[in-house]
Amino acid sequence: MSGSPRLNDWLTTRQPLVLGLFRIVLGLLFASEGAATVFGVLDRKASPVGDWPFWYAGVIELVCGILLLLGVATRGTAFISSGIMAFAYFTEHQKDGLFPLQNGGLAPVLFCWAFLLLVFTGPGALSLTGSTTRESDTRPGAHRVGEQSS
Repeated sequence: MSGSPRLNDWLTTRQPLVLGLFRIVLGLLFASEGAATVFGVLDRKASPVGDWPFWYAGVIELVCGILLLLGVATRGTAFISSGIMAFAYFTEHQKDGLFPLQNGGLAPVLFCWAFLLLVFTGPGALSLTGSTTRESDTRPGAHRVGEQSS
């Protein structure tokens, strides 16, 4: 059973805005993880410079988080971020148990899948590049608002 057509239309028209807000919040959270690791902020001790893999992961998290927050190169950045989180889960958490609730890997799993979603959806609204239709709407026949489809 689906919802009313009016509700579905209302939700669909707001999808790019909500997706953009999702990307911004996700980018902010990811950048804060990286900043905490690299600079030792937010009640976390900084990882020593060059410490493998933690310091490098922190730098990647910080840079990718900022790019996602701004909506720049969203799909590529999200792909890299998803891979980093999958790597973190399988190398640091999986050895302590099969399930994320057992091994403390819930955050990497959620980040990984959220980033993978952005790979397929693109940035949504509010991206710095303003490429919401170019980057996120690649369906055949899709067009920018105000353009006529041919």
